[in-house]
Amino acid sequence: MENDTKTLLSIRNLKTYFVMDEGTAQAVDGVSFDVHEGQVVGVVGESGCGKSVTIKSVLRIVQKPGRIIDGEILWWRQMDGGQEELIDLAQLDAQGKRMRSIRGGDIALIPQEPMASFSPVHTIGNQLIEAIRLHMDVNKREAKEIAIERLHEVGMPSPEQRLDAYSWELSGGLRQRAMIAMALSCNPRLLIADEPTTAIDVTTQAQVLNLLRRLQQDLNMSIIFITHDLGVIAQIADYVVVMYLGRIVETGPVDDIFHNPQHPYTKALLESIPTIHQPSKEFLPTIEGSIPHPFNRPDGCPYYPRCSAFMPGTCDRRTPKLQPVNQLQSASCFLHHEAAEENSRAKASA
Repeated sequence: MENDTKTLLSIRNLKTYFVMDEGTAQAVDGVSFDVHEGQVVGVVGESGCGKSVTIKSVLRIVQKPGRIIDGEILWWRQMDGGQEELIDLAQLDAQGKRMRSIRGGDIALIPQEPMASFSPVHTIGNQLIEAIRLHMDVNKREAKEIAIERLHEVGMPSPEQRLDAYSWELSGGLRQRAMIAMALSCNPRLLIADEPTTAIDVTTQAQVLNLLRRLQQDLNMSIIFITHDLGVIAQIADYVVVMYLGRIVETGPVDDIFHNPQHPYTKALLESIPTIHQPSKEFLPTIEGSIPHPFNRPDGCPYYPRCSAFMPGTCDRRTPKLQPVNQLQSASCFLHHEAAEENSRAKASA
């Protein structure tokens, strides 16, 4: 991925497996992508494709029996004095002091469901102040002022009063704003939003997306936005990573992905989005079948059992690698790899 800005996070060949008595689930199987300063990277795919496990691996909060078995999670951490330190998060103790200072401080998370993430027996203010004092050297009064300021920034009405409210006293939209305020409370350089608009209505969803985009531009913050909704990706992302069954099948700038998709899975996802040009009283195109069971992965390309461009003897026997298709996009598909291999052989023979 070409970008003139500084790289904040570089994930290289990340593999996170869940080893169980029934078998091994390869939830993340060789994922690699970068996040640059001030960039919004959208990670998209159907439920079960490994999006959430990927970001949980970055934050080192994968629950057992899941564990990182290979790969690097390189984070450029800004130190006092403006210097930077390159850290491989995959090598840190998940519960160690260093990782805990990065998690929530340098890299913050907006989880899928704020109702399940907030404590129901503590006020919003108590939880915001605790998070701020954990990562910043401030007293309780200063932390309270920061909490009020963050709630004001995310558009929370009467922020001073909302500090004394419990999560279950707030509407879905206000809970989500409170969760965004908590994530931003310690000025993170990278914000990970894990399907933050799933549990709210479309009107509130639009407000949350506009809020995140405004905050990202004002603070020059990087965002990894996880979703299964390509419509949301079109509104907020600069760069797109398409995942399927734990692997990346296509990457590229958002405009190129939408107007010139290269992988059959990306094309199928885009075709299933309703548009105003869709003929009335006709069914939307769907992707036949479903994601294979993680204990019964197909040989070869993981998408071939559902692919309309399936090539017998190739797709079911060999595993495609993610390779450049043009200057901006990469795809893991033999529709492009065969041509690339022929060009390489031609150049070598010449």
